[in-house]
Amino acid sequence: MQKRIYYHDTDCGGVVYYANYLKYFEEARTEYMQERGLNLKELSEKGTLFVVRNVNIDYKAPARYADTLEISTKINKIRNVSVEFLQEIKREGKLLVSALTTLVCIDKNFRPCAMCDEFLNSLSK
Repeated sequence: MQKRIYYHDTDCGGVVYYANYLKYFEEARTEYMQERGLNLKELSEKGTLFVVRNVNIDYKAPARYADTLEISTKINKIRNVSVEFLQEIKREGKLLVSALTTLVCIDKNFRPCAMCDEFLNSLSK
């Protein structure tokens, strides 16, 4: 996924505010799933939700206003109730930020549950 950096993404130092990377990673994960035919809204309407359990971010270099970033997303691990994504943000091939994010599948009562076959099959494409 490509992301252009706008003025509102930056802090008073002219660099991307650190918490905005969480939004960029979320957007990229959503695009990743949609490209595989998964509609998170439809799954949630059926009672299957996904929540972030853990995020480990490594900031290496800043992104700045008007940069165009490339965000890559891939599956690192899949377990019965969770999936871990490895994501990287680069500018012109230079790694700026990387993250490991674990999502947990929960039911409508917010209890962990096994991921449905539809989800698992789509992720393995």
